[in-house]
Amino acid sequence: MKKLLLLSLGCALMSASAFSAAADVSDKIKTAMASDIRTQAEVDRDRNRRPVQTLEFFGLKEDMSVVELIPGGGWYSKLLAPALNEKGEYFVAIGTSRVKERLSELAGFEKMQIIAEDASSYREEGERNYSLKATTLGVKDVDLVLTFRNYHNFGEQGRKKMNELAFEALKPGGIYGVVDHTARHMEPTNSSNRRRIDPVMAIKEIQEAGFVLVDYSTMHYKEDDTLEYEVGARSVAGNTDRWTLKFMKPKS
Repeated sequence: MKKLLLLSLGCALMSASAFSAAADVSDKIKTAMASDIRTQAEVDRDRNRRPVQTLEFFGLKEDMSVVELIPGGGWYSKLLAPALNEKGEYFVAIGTSRVKERLSELAGFEKMQIIAEDASSYREEGERNYSLKATTLGVKDVDLVLTFRNYHNFGEQGRKKMNELAFEALKPGGIYGVVDHTARHMEPTNSSNRRRIDPVMAIKEIQEAGFVLVDYSTMHYKEDDTLEYEVGARSVAGNTDRWTLKFMKPKS
């Protein structure tokens, strides 16, 4: 009985510690959201992107090593870099030119590291989506790899390579978090769904890279998105249905 009580107490303390760590990083994300380096257009997207809840879902903690793939203009970089600046590590990889040019000299971005700068995306002749040329991200045993609304930009080769790079970079038990615009299952590609992607296909492909699907969230589900229109169309822009998937690199 005494052993059971000690075990229960230990689990409770661990849970309290994990909750405290999650609260700490969420507070830092909220502080970063209020920063004056963010544009009004970026702030306007907080409502549908829900960064605090999204990063909580993926298990972000302030002392983690985190890779963001294809950071684009740095919407998430402006939140992740300051939140991880004190105790963690933040890496950006692939398509990093805008982040490097605009953010690397700002306060709070001192520890942001740009990796895999030799990686490149390109279109094969006649292809609409991108392929990806890269051998490695150049980091190992990171806690978390994230990519937001990028999976749809790549063809089969590019998606496969991106998943392989994420798997190689993560530690056993590390998390791969992916968010993207939802396409109807098995719908043929057309001009309206070209920036959407089938979540069932994504799960299959990411599992084929060695990952295990551990959770999904409906926080970005939009009932009024019929999955019919291009994501930039006036009726759905900024309000698309998005899938949010959490994968783990097996521990053994």
